[in-house]
Amino acid sequence: MANLKEVRNRISSVSSTQQITKAMKMVSAAKLKRATNAIVQLRPYAEKLREILANVSASVEGGTSPYTVDRKPNNVLVVVIASNRGLAGAFNTNAIKTANQLIASKYAAQLQAGNVSVMAIGKRAQDYYMKRGYRVIGDNNELFMALNFENTSKIADAIMSGFAKGEYDRVEVVYNRFKNAAVQILTTEQLLPLLPPTMETEQPKVETDYIIEPSKERIVEELIPKVIKVQLFKAVLDSHASEHGARMTAMDKATDNAGELLKSLKLSYNQARQAAITTELTEIVSGAAALSAG
Repeated sequence: MANLKEVRNRISSVSSTQQITKAMKMVSAAKLKRATNAIVQLRPYAEKLREILANVSASVEGGTSPYTVDRKPNNVLVVVIASNRGLAGAFNTNAIKTANQLIASKYAAQLQAGNVSVMAIGKRAQDYYMKRGYRVIGDNNELFMALNFENTSKIADAIMSGFAKGEYDRVEVVYNRFKNAAVQILTTEQLLPLLPPTMETEQPKVETDYIIEPSKERIVEELIPKVIKVQLFKAVLDSHASEHGARMTAMDKATDNAGELLKSLKLSYNQARQAAITTELTEIVSGAAALSAG
């Protein structure tokens, strides 16, 4: 009977876990809808902004922006975008692993010299790098509590200020790009220096003749910081949507696994109960036979 009690306790525990994972899946699905809408609406704006910058700056002789200066990358900042919570499958682990591979393959010499800094957006990444002795810049974990362009711009301003002062010669961003609820594409992008249009792999297909006031130089000067901020904001929104997609998928799988485990436990419980009943019947019959024989 002790075995039956143990199985009943496990069935109760798994049932409770299944209710929790099912609720978390529904919450993530609701949040995913809002996060997906945000990134889908931003992408056309970000692409058009870069297109305008490429068209305008192509006709400007000699750029003077401090954010386009391509220096030797002696000091590197890697921005790792993860999340504040777990239970999202390999979402956080994959982002951290990709960042580590980037550092090991591209900036091994800088790491050995102690010239690699990490800016983590998300508590999971922050805790990981702090525990391993990396130079972690700032604390941006509260961003996901109020995720908007204004708050993200403050982080971008700090990054651009450090780059302009020469504290960083290269800034790379590692994040999960959202494709759909089940697929997140690990992406590494160079945030600074901003590559000039002549170095971009994709050129605008159609050159547009814009009427520009007060001047092309002034517009480019204003556009470059805006493009950098939008690029970082897009990466954060992509990662935010990917997080909810990964969590929804993980909780859906956990719910299914709990259902399979419940079936197995109920089968074991029924078998144990039948065995106990058979044993009791055998003992009753044996006792009755013994009394009859006596």
